[in-house]
Amino acid sequence: MNIDELKNAWNEDDSFEGTPEISIEQKNKINLPLEKLRKNMRIELWSTIGFFVFVFALIALYEGSFKFKFYLSILIGSMVFVTFFFYNQFFKLYRNMGDPAMKTLDGLKDLLHQFDLNKQYYFSFYLSFVPFLVCELIIVLEFIPRPVPLSDFQIAFVLILTLVMTMPLLLVICRWWFRVFYGKYIQQIEHLVKALNQ
Repeated sequence: MNIDELKNAWNEDDSFEGTPEISIEQKNKINLPLEKLRKNMRIELWSTIGFFVFVFALIALYEGSFKFKFYLSILIGSMVFVTFFFYNQFFKLYRNMGDPAMKTLDGLKDLLHQFDLNKQYYFSFYLSFVPFLVCELIIVLEFIPRPVPLSDFQIAFVLILTLVMTMPLLLVICRWWFRVFYGKYIQQIEHLVKALNQ
């Protein structure tokens, strides 16, 4: 095949014609919620990093026993590892939101699918901290000195009560946080995609 035949084959290829382009006005409507989502993701990342730095500094400055500080440091280090795993998934979505492929309707539909997956990651991320909170509570109950030590029944009661109150509260806060920081912008994009489909 010579160069002229290759050029003709290229010009006759219509495989890209089935993917409609999005107009400039529609791109601007899409870019606003996408930029707000990216901004909120950056805020959440930096606030999480700040939180972990603050907690490690607090542990370092606390005048407790070595065992207490060591156990808490290992636990917080494990939380950092879990956080890194989930934030790695979120970072992939963050990069995809800036992808030029968002010029097509198919690209936006794919992005909505990624939003749905990352919503599940987001809820899993928050729920994965329940065991860490339980372990931290056990460490605090066992190592914080008290004038009168807690009985086994008191320790069990505090643990169970904390779990019963914390788990539903954590779920409510997580859903509210997601809706405020991400959900309303995802809904705007969903409405725009529906409008483009008509």
